[in-house]
Amino acid sequence: MNLSGLGLVGAQLPGAIPAQRVPVSSGQLLAACRLGWEQGSRLVALWISDDRDRARGFCLHIALHDQEGVTLLEYTIPDASSAYPDISTIFPAANRMQRAAFDLVGVASESDDQRPWLWLASWPIDKFPLQRDFVASPKWEPGEETYAFVKVEGDGVHEIPVGPVHAGIIEPGHFRFQVVGEKVLRLEERLGYVHKGIEKRFESLRIGEAHRLAGRVSGDSTVAYAWAYAQAVEAIADAAVPPRAAWLRALALERERIANHLGDLGYLGNDGGFAFGLAQFSRLKEDVLRLNLAAFGHRMMMDYVVPGGVASSLAAAYAAQIREQCPALEREIRILRDIYDEHAGLQDRFRTCGRAPPDLAQQLGLTGLCGRASGQEFDLRCDFPLPPYDVIAPRKMTQTDGDVAARVTVRFDELLESLRLCSALIDGLSDGEVNAPVPEPPPYRLGLGFIEGWRGPVFIALETGPDGTIRRCHPHDPSWSNWPVLEHAVIGNIVPDFPLINKSFNLTYSGHDL
Repeated sequence: MNLSGLGLVGAQLPGAIPAQRVPVSSGQLLAACRLGWEQGSRLVALWISDDRDRARGFCLHIALHDQEGVTLLEYTIPDASSAYPDISTIFPAANRMQRAAFDLVGVASESDDQRPWLWLASWPIDKFPLQRDFVASPKWEPGEETYAFVKVEGDGVHEIPVGPVHAGIIEPGHFRFQVVGEKVLRLEERLGYVHKGIEKRFESLRIGEAHRLAGRVSGDSTVAYAWAYAQAVEAIADAAVPPRAAWLRALALERERIANHLGDLGYLGNDGGFAFGLAQFSRLKEDVLRLNLAAFGHRMMMDYVVPGGVASSLAAAYAAQIREQCPALEREIRILRDIYDEHAGLQDRFRTCGRAPPDLAQQLGLTGLCGRASGQEFDLRCDFPLPPYDVIAPRKMTQTDGDVAARVTVRFDELLESLRLCSALIDGLSDGEVNAPVPEPPPYRLGLGFIEGWRGPVFIALETGPDGTIRRCHPHDPSWSNWPVLEHAVIGNIVPDFPLINKSFNLTYSGHDL
C-alpha cells in the first residue's frame, strides 16, 4: 500500500509476506484507510492492545492487505476515555471488530453503533479482559442483557428468531429474520456465544507452547492457524524452516482443504434434498481423515505444525498411500460432480440462491473461498507464494455469479486442484530434517502470520514479552469479514433456503468468537 501521498513512511516488518508498520495520527488514520480503499486494499483485522504499562496508553492496530503485502496502521490512544475514529464507514466489516475491541479492552470508536458484540453478560460490563490490570474471578454471576435488534416496520412484516441453540451439534448463533410471508427482508446476526477467552489465555502461555492453542482457535482450520502462529514466531526470531518441513506443512494444509471441501459438498447436497451426496462425500472425507490419523498422528492434524517446522516426518509408506489416494479421490469426485451438475433438483436449489454479486462482495470485503466465488481474486498461495507454493504453482479458482452454485463450483475446482498439489508435494518431497531450533525471540517485537486456509486468509499478530512470554496475540479468522455478507446474501430469498445459503458460506462460530 503506497502511503507516500500522505507523507507516511512505514518500517518493514520481518516475515514471509511483505509488511510495513505505519504509525498514524488521528487525522491520518481515516485518510490512510480511505487511500487504502481507493487502492484496492482489504481490511484484514482490527484490534487494540493495552500499552499503559509502557506509558503509551492504548494502541489501535488496523491491518490492510493488497497485492503489495500487508500494511499495519497503528494509532495511539492516550486513555480509555478517548474514542478513536470510526472506520466502518470505509470498511463496513470493521463495525463488529470495533465493538468486540471495546468489549475486550474498553476503548470505544466514534461509531453510532455501540452495542456489545462479545459481551453477553458473562462478566461485569465495567470489566475488560484484555486490560493489563484485569483480574479474573470465578465468583461472578451471569447478568442480564437486552440486545437491540433492528426491526423492519410495515404491513405483513413479522419476525422469526432462530437460535442461538440449534438442532444437532451446530455451534450457537442467533439469527433474527424480518420477513413477509416466507420472503426475507432483513437478517441480523448475533454471535459471540462461544467466546472462550483465547486472547487472554495466550498471555499466560510461553511462545514455544502457544502453537497448540493457536491450532484450536478453529478446529477445522488447525493447520492454517498453527502455521500462521509459527510463521509469526519464526519472523520475530529470524528462524529458517527446513525445506522438507515447508513441503510437509503445505501437504497438511492441502489435506485440510480437501477434507473440509468434501464435507461441505456432502452437506450442501443434503440441504438441497439430495441425501445421496451426503453419504458419498462423507465416505470420501472419512477416508481422508483416517489416512491423516495414520500419517500425521491426528485426524485433523492438530499439533502437527510447530515453530521451526513440523512435529514429525512422514514415513515413506504413508507418503505412498497419500500419493495413491489422490487419483482415486479424483475419479470419484469427478463422477459425483457430474451427478451434482446434472441433477435438476439440486441445480434448481443452487442457482441464483444466496447471491453476493461482485460489486457487493468488493464493497463489503468478502474474502477467501466465498470471495473467489464472487469475483474477488485473492488467494495468498498464488499472490504471495511461500515455499513450496512458489514451486508447485497453485492455480486460482474463481467464479463471478456469487450464488450457492458458484460456491459449490469453487469447492469442486479447489478440491481437484488440491489433489493435484498433494501429488506434486509428495513427488517433490526431499529428504532432510523436519524441524530446526527456534531461538527465544527478543522481547517487545511484533510478528505477523498470514496463511490461506481453506475458508480464507488466517491472520495472527504476535507481540513478544520478556523471557519468552507472550504480550499480545491476536488471531483473526476470515469469517469476521464474511459473516456480515451473509446477512445481505439472504435478502430476497425464502426462509427455507437459509440453511442452504448458510452452509454454502460455512463460516466459523468458534474461530470468530475466540
